[in-house]
Amino acid sequence: MITLSLAEIAEVVGGRMHDIPDASAQVTGPVVRDSREAGPGSLFVAFVGERVDGHDFAAAVVESGAVAVLGSRPVGVPAIVVEDVQAALGALARHVVHRLGTTLVALTGSAGKTSTKDLIAQVLRRKAPTVFTPGSLNNEIGLPLTALTATEETRFLVLEMGARGIGHIRYLCELTPPKVGLVLNVGSAHIGEFGGREQIAQAKGELVEALPPAEEGGTAILNADDTLVRAMASRTKAKVLLFGESDEADVRAENVRLTDTGQPSFRLHTPSGASDVTMRLYGEHHVSNALAAAAVAHELGMSADEIATALSEAGSLSRWRMEVTERPDGVTVVNDAYNANPESMKAALRALVAMGKGRRTWAVLGKMAELGDEALAEHDAVGRLAVRLNVSKLVAVGGREAQWLQLGAYNEGSWGEESVHVSDAQAAVDLLRSELRPGDVVLVKASRSVGLESVATALLETGTEGEVAAR
Repeated sequence: MITLSLAEIAEVVGGRMHDIPDASAQVTGPVVRDSREAGPGSLFVAFVGERVDGHDFAAAVVESGAVAVLGSRPVGVPAIVVEDVQAALGALARHVVHRLGTTLVALTGSAGKTSTKDLIAQVLRRKAPTVFTPGSLNNEIGLPLTALTATEETRFLVLEMGARGIGHIRYLCELTPPKVGLVLNVGSAHIGEFGGREQIAQAKGELVEALPPAEEGGTAILNADDTLVRAMASRTKAKVLLFGESDEADVRAENVRLTDTGQPSFRLHTPSGASDVTMRLYGEHHVSNALAAAAVAHELGMSADEIATALSEAGSLSRWRMEVTERPDGVTVVNDAYNANPESMKAALRALVAMGKGRRTWAVLGKMAELGDEALAEHDAVGRLAVRLNVSKLVAVGGREAQWLQLGAYNEGSWGEESVHVSDAQAAVDLLRSELRPGDVVLVKASRSVGLESVATALLETGTEGEVAAR
């Protein structure tokens, strides 16, 4: 973070200083909420959680070098006390972003946010110092913490914005006002909380509504292939730039194909020129993500050749998102277990089939959360798609939702041993240990709450005699 005195911070957040012997003391290190990350010059933000109260660690963080604590009560060490810690954190982030004047890029969407954010960051940092959201820290706490890692050298700040209701993205944009806003898609993620795709579109479109007008440099980057996203052009005064495979897109892909290993290749067209891209990532769904990143980079002054080179060299920066690992025996494990929704599940299945040409393919799938009344239909549809794509074997893991996955496969014509339902992750590991053969490709995917990453981890751990070790 930029250097600020405790007196300045207290003024910005509207707090009272307690047990601070020197109000001019400088915060020169990071702003952290995890006491284990506190160090010399840092500011520790104490939240009261369901299980842990950050105030209990106040003495320890100061001993580790933290300058002070930002909390809701005095703690016997230097502290800035406020009524609402979350609001104070947001106010501090807003102040720092305004003072830095960095170009802020914000993105949202139902699927692909984190992968696209990682691509944007890897492209832009070739041009100038770039700070971006780590992992999926895209809420009212993670977003300001990310913004506060920017420094005077930061040219681009790339922030992922998530939403679980109307008004969430509007609030995040008030904390960190974007200049460039990207909306990827409107899908079914969290549809149970929103109530429908139209409501999701309403929430996602709050991003383009928050942009400055075109004459002040605001740019809305919208998916030309998603009708609900494209319609958001009427909700903004910013310049509109379209990306997608549509002929009407300003940034588009032509001659899209997959390599023998399932990696997308295409001809990238931008208003400034065209260039060829072959990605290191797996699955055709990454083409749309790459076009979104390319549109951002074009708007910020990069040439088509620069963008294509960066996209071709970009990798996955976040864990458990299409992580591809080949075992010594030739079994390929695809760990995509960080999260799942209907769109990302279908994309992952198509990627599995593309990677597994001529090989046996396994889809180890679990529950997709927060689908509300659509849960039965969406799980059924994924099971059916696995059969239509000719996935060799579907392993549905868990309770009711997993049973729906298998039922969909059964109703689509999987009446033999092509699909199986198992009770938990350990049962899935036991099954795979007994039936995997060299050369097989295994996809592991479910919502984060299911914890199916343990299956992928187990498949990659070998015992003393070369067997796959189960956790």
